[in-house]
Amino acid sequence: MIKAIMVDEFGGPDVMQWRDIELPALGAGQALVRHEAIGLNFIDTYHRSGLYPLDLPAGLGTEAAGVVEVVGAGVDSVAVGDRVAWVGVPPGTYCEQRIYDAERLVPIPAGISTETAAAAMLKGLTAWYLVRRSYRVRPGDVVLMHAAAGGVGLIASQWAAGLGATVIGVVSTDEKAELAGANGCAEIIRADDPALVDKVRALTDGAGVAAVYDSVGRDTFFQSLDCLRAHGTMVTYGNASGPVEPFSPLELARRGSLYVTRPVLFDFLRTRADLLGAAGELFAMLGNGMVRIRINQRYALQDAARAHRDLEARRTTGSTVLIP
Repeated sequence: MIKAIMVDEFGGPDVMQWRDIELPALGAGQALVRHEAIGLNFIDTYHRSGLYPLDLPAGLGTEAAGVVEVVGAGVDSVAVGDRVAWVGVPPGTYCEQRIYDAERLVPIPAGISTETAAAAMLKGLTAWYLVRRSYRVRPGDVVLMHAAAGGVGLIASQWAAGLGATVIGVVSTDEKAELAGANGCAEIIRADDPALVDKVRALTDGAGVAAVYDSVGRDTFFQSLDCLRAHGTMVTYGNASGPVEPFSPLELARRGSLYVTRPVLFDFLRTRADLLGAAGELFAMLGNGMVRIRINQRYALQDAARAHRDLEARRTTGSTVLIP
C-alpha cells in the first residue's frame, strides 16, 4: 500500500483525500518509480473540479520525477536507479510511488535537480510548444504573455526572450511585475489596466504583437485578439477565468485576418522520439542557463488541498512542487 491524494467527487479542494491505495501489478514494459517531487499545475484544478472530467475515483497530477525502483519485462529504456521525469495522462502523480509506461519516462541529465525536472516537465514542455510549435518565435518579434509570473509564463517569457523576441508581460500585482521583469519580460502591463490594448499598441508603434499567449481564457480572449497585428496568432491554452465562449470567425476577419489555435501538449508528444526531442530542447535550455525554473513554493504532498487553494487564489508565483 502507498499513500496518495484521491478524489471521489468533483468540487473544491476539500474533495481531495490523503489515503492508502494499492498499486497494480507491474506489467511488461512498465517501471515502478518512487517519487521525490511532484509538479503542481493549474490543469490539476480543472481535473479536480470536473472542468476536465475524469472517471472517478481518480488521482490527480500530470508531472513528477523520481527514481526507478523496479522495471518490468522488456524494459531497456530505463534501469533501476535512474533518475527520471515524466508528464502524462491519465492523471495520478499525487502519490508516493507510481507504475508507468517506461517508454514515457525521460532520463534526467546530470546537473539538473529532481525537483527542477518535476517542476519543468509540464510547464517547460508547454512553454516549448508555445514558442517553438504553436507560434514559432523569431528574432525581432514582439509577443504578449498573459500570466507572465506564473509557472508557464516565467519559462515561456525567458525562452521567447532567448530566441530574440521582445516580451510584453501581463501580471496582476507589483510583486509579480518585478518577477516577470527579471525573467524575460521587457515591458510589463497590469492585468486590470483598462488601457491594456492601447498600451500594447503604443509599445508596437500601432502595429500590435505577433502572438498572444493566453492562459486566462474567457475574460481576456477578445482583449487578446485586439492586441494582435494583422495575421497575428492567438494561442489560447488555458481557462483560468473559465472556457472561452463560442464566437464568430468574422471576429478574426475584422481584426486583420487573425489565426487562433488551441493546442494541447500531448498532440506534440505522440511518440517517444517526439518526447525525447522536446525534453532534450528543454533540458538544453535549462543546462545553458537561458531558462531557469523558479520553484517558489513547496508543500508536503498531504497538503495538496492547501496548495490548490493558494494556486487558485493567485498566491503563488513561478513553479510549485509537492514533496511526498
